[in-house]
Amino acid sequence: MDTFVTLIQVLDSTVRLATPLLLACLAGLYSERAGIFDIGLEGKMLIAAFFSAAVAAVTGSVWLGLLAGIAASLVLSALHGVASITFRGNQLISGVAINFLASGLTVLIAQSWFKQGGRTPSLFGGGRFEPITFPFADAVSDIPFLGPIYSELLSGHSILVYVSFLLVPTTWWVLYRTRFGLRLRAVGENPAAVDTAGVSVVGLRFAAVAICGVLCGIAGAYLATALQAGFVKEMTAGRGFIALAALIFAKWRPWHAMWACLLFGLLQAVALRFQNIDLGGVVIPVQVMDALPYILTVVILAGFVGKAVPPKAGGEPYVKER
Repeated sequence: MDTFVTLIQVLDSTVRLATPLLLACLAGLYSERAGIFDIGLEGKMLIAAFFSAAVAAVTGSVWLGLLAGIAASLVLSALHGVASITFRGNQLISGVAINFLASGLTVLIAQSWFKQGGRTPSLFGGGRFEPITFPFADAVSDIPFLGPIYSELLSGHSILVYVSFLLVPTTWWVLYRTRFGLRLRAVGENPAAVDTAGVSVVGLRFAAVAICGVLCGIAGAYLATALQAGFVKEMTAGRGFIALAALIFAKWRPWHAMWACLLFGLLQAVALRFQNIDLGGVVIPVQVMDALPYILTVVILAGFVGKAVPPKAGGEPYVKER
């Protein structure tokens, strides 16, 4: 039974840690399906984490913090859109610039605003997203197996966790069952055909970039106001790049993206839970466990999971033919 309880606790941590990855992964999915590669997910999550924590700390309202995080992320998304869609700049360079911009701005503004070494004050009360307890969760917690699954694994997460997992079927439905989704995917494959049909390629790509900004904003806000209680320097810790690896691993498909993010979340949860694992007398240091998600990222990007073919028009600016 102790093993089962430990398993539930690890899976519970997996869900929490996979949530920001899943939101960022879905954000990249919308953008890249429309042909706009975005390696600036990290920067958008970081600036959203800062502004959500800062506004929540000042106002005491986590919802205002969430809106501030989304707005900050949308500003960087607009910058990326203008650079790569309007001015047809290199999308990868634009994404790198956004990451550097967010990394510097967050610390600079945090130090100027709060004078706490680049962090925000700790959040408490209404400044954080509280866990939601399902009905009868406490009453059924003692029932063997099903009780812990319901009361600990399914219940007790913040609302953003449930929203992120509901976004998976929503994204699938939008991309594969709506006219907007069909056009979005077509823009990433053959923008000239979409343009010929009288649909604005620029408009669709900006819509995809905006959706990406909203989802990155929610991911950043979750990091600072739900998973942790405030902003600290570089708190995204490479999650934007891990989300990109998960997106490639999933071959740009929503359901596969969810499982890929859960895999990365599981590795992080195991690293947090098990410090210095002993395998038959050989002790694996905690640093190796902490590095596992990043090692898997390198393995995936090196192409060991099979060939992942991105959208054909991805990374290419569209020039309308005269």
